[in-house]
Amino acid sequence: MSQRKVIPISAAAPAHAADDGWRRLSTLSEPRLTEMAQNYRALGYEVQIREVQKTQDGGCTSCFDEGESLGRVYGTLYVRRARAGSADEELFD
Repeated sequence: MSQRKVIPISAAAPAHAADDGWRRLSTLSEPRLTEMAQNYRALGYEVQIREVQKTQDGGCTSCFDEGESLGRVYGTLYVRRARAGSADEELFD
């Protein structure tokens, strides 16, 4: 049986952070959150997982609240294309 792997979730970034090329894809719970992050990394994207920001304007959060009471961890997946010529690419060694 394989050991369950959970990726860390970073603190939420300000709303304007998407302006630097990051694109919000989805809010997920484990294990799909880790699967999606790994898939996008394999495709060459930079990936960030950010803490879910619940709205303070009276929007419904019952799904998140119920999931958290059951021990689920949620994160929002952000991706952006990797910068050209990064040091990790063999072509540029």
